[in-house]
Amino acid sequence: MTSQKGKAGRQDSGQAKGNSAAFELSMPLQPTIPVLIAAPHGGREYPPALDSQFRDPGSKVRLEDRYVDVLAESVAEMSGAALLIARAPRAEIDLNRAPDDVDWGMVSGNKERNLPHSLANRRARSGLGLVPRRLPGLGEIWKEPIERTELDRRIETVHRPYHAELGRALETLRDQWGAALLVDLHSMPPLSAKAYGGAQPEFVIGDRFVTSCSGRLSAAALSYFSQNGRLATHNRPYSGGYVLDRHGMPKRGLHALQLEVCRSIYLDARLDLPSARLAGIARLIAGMVRILGSEVATMRPGGQFAEAAE
Repeated sequence: MTSQKGKAGRQDSGQAKGNSAAFELSMPLQPTIPVLIAAPHGGREYPPALDSQFRDPGSKVRLEDRYVDVLAESVAEMSGAALLIARAPRAEIDLNRAPDDVDWGMVSGNKERNLPHSLANRRARSGLGLVPRRLPGLGEIWKEPIERTELDRRIETVHRPYHAELGRALETLRDQWGAALLVDLHSMPPLSAKAYGGAQPEFVIGDRFVTSCSGRLSAAALSYFSQNGRLATHNRPYSGGYVLDRHGMPKRGLHALQLEVCRSIYLDARLDLPSARLAGIARLIAGMVRILGSEVATMRPGGQFAEAAE
């Protein structure tokens, strides 16, 4: 694979932070499947100025999709898919939120006022907007409000470039193959078995209720996990977020699917560090990626599958 650092250089308190970058894109020189794997919540690089603002250091781990970047790297290596990894942490800015999904009550300085309570800031009102504000059981995350200038900097140097790079990568694959698929990889805490008839789902396939990708792709993913003895649910409780809303355009040959992976199947008992099972889970997901890649490769522009010759 060729690898390039995101051009959005990270900064620390207004100062350049060496050669570090907000994200990293790896594209095979000759892609064998039209699939891009992304991990927007995989970042674990905390600038000191950000680190010092946490009320409770435990907030960092709670916000991360813990080591999903390592999982994504393994899946991409095994499947031949392209890879986009966020290095900037979710605590700094959430790449799966819209840029206007802001809790303005946590912003000091010049800020928006009298915003209606609408879909635009629905996540922010729960405490998990563009910049997370609070967590269940921990309360407020930060010692003090964020300056409006700092919020704007994070949007311009991390959020906007990340999505521009993601869009370009998908269009490059689409132009080469006729269609492309984004697998937006996330991790989730263990779900309640009681809520699912006594069996605990290990995966959740999200497609914004069959608007961000062809339903045939979602069905193939669900069938794959079932055939491998793994329980996966569809859009429950996670259907996807801003990434799928922005980049899933089936009519343009751009499909986007979110995959949530239970942390208990690839992390240790404390859900803190990768376990020996990570490699096996990566192989399992890579198998799904290869199957979906083969499906996408048969698609015509506009999201239609090519019919077999008669």
